Amino acid sequence: MHIHVLGVCGTFMGGLATIARQAGHHVTGCDANVYPPMSNQLEAQGITLVEGYSADQIGLKPDLWVVGNVVTRGTPLMEEILDRGEPYISGPQWLAENILRSKWVLAVAGTHGKTTTSAMLAWILEFAGKRPGFLIGGVPTNFGTSARLADSRFFVIEADEYDTAFFDKRSKFLHYHPRTAVLNNLEFDHADIFSDLASIERQFHHFLRTVPRSGLVVANGVDAALARVLKQGCWTALEYFGTEGGWQAEALDAETFRVVFAGEEQGRVCWGLQGAHNRSNALAAIAAARHAGVDTGAACAALERFDNVKRRMELCGVAAGVAVYDDFAHHPTAIAATLAGLRSKVGNARILAVLEPRSNTMKLGVMKDAIAGSLAEADLVYCYSANLGWNPASALAPLGAKAVCNDDLDALIAAIVAAAKPGDQVLVMSNGAFGGIHRKLLARLDGNG
Repeated sequence: MHIHVLGVCGTFMGGLATIARQAGHHVTGCDANVYPPMSNQLEAQGITLVEGYSADQIGLKPDLWVVGNVVTRGTPLMEEILDRGEPYISGPQWLAENILRSKWVLAVAGTHGKTTTSAMLAWILEFAGKRPGFLIGGVPTNFGTSARLADSRFFVIEADEYDTAFFDKRSKFLHYHPRTAVLNNLEFDHADIFSDLASIERQFHHFLRTVPRSGLVVANGVDAALARVLKQGCWTALEYFGTEGGWQAEALDAETFRVVFAGEEQGRVCWGLQGAHNRSNALAAIAAARHAGVDTGAACAALERFDNVKRRMELCGVAAGVAVYDDFAHHPTAIAATLAGLRSKVGNARILAVLEPRSNTMKLGVMKDAIAGSLAEADLVYCYSANLGWNPASALAPLGAKAVCNDDLDALIAAIVAAAKPGDQVLVMSNGAFGGIHRKLLARLDGNG
């Protein structure tokens, strides 16, 4: 079958296209911006890409149009598809009907940590010889790709609560029907489509309704919003992490922690990841893998060889004695957790936090009052203030002179380079490419910019 994927360079739709190609379909795709790394991954799979959504793509005559949620009414190609009565389907529905229906689906949901936990879980299953398929919203270093189709009965998916398509406003994860469901945490996010936290909680409640009674729900036991979701109804066995009697991580030192379940030690993990949030992600992955038949000791051994996900505290390079990291954090809670993790690693070294408030929620200014607090662990803060409908300088005023805002990227880079000293840690946080700032910073620090 020939399928043409609209919005193919997004992490989810690109992963879907990769899986469709591996399933034997002829796959083409288009996007407003065809860009690496996803474009490289797709082209390596033999997937032809088209820049833009021009109506003349109708001439490709695919058997089916698979539509990503970036596509809106008024998009020329979509209007042509509708006018001609062509067959189309959302990405999540196509995946559910063609791939997931025959699989034991392990779905990882939550506001934070979905990508990392999904990657941990897929790697644990791989290490245990179960060779899972997966679709993850990032590139796990252990695999080198965001998606894979495998003969295994197991499939790990990052279960996003964002909407499905312009014609299906349900959360994507409602299509997946998992046997094992992880609920990492829940906060208000996606202010462009959700009016309040209660509306997101309702979608999570609907998600729980799709998990069979023979399955397992692994839930953060100290998250108040998830407690409200579970109170609405849960018809499946439940295991908590982060709370007494459930799965717990007891830090022994900066790199080692004990895994405890029901008061008994199950194993130990010694690894290079930092922060309580990563230990929490690990507990969720261990519990989910145990449900799929992986011994906890084997899961701990797997995590000791886990290499994290690209753009999650990824060291881009060191120049003039200054380390530059890239991280996907873009919500105040994630920003604070990322900074805490780096602080635990570097001790008293100066941290220069560089933030691009790029997500739809951040652009709307919904979280602006929490930003200063989330950056408190940094020694200096630099905020890229272009394309915002609110004033970040005012939001960061509680940080005083240590916060700098600029809507000119080159000027912002110049300010960072002028302030940086050998031994400093520059932490860049954005859910976008941020104008290639990481490469530019390293070049300028090295005297080549």
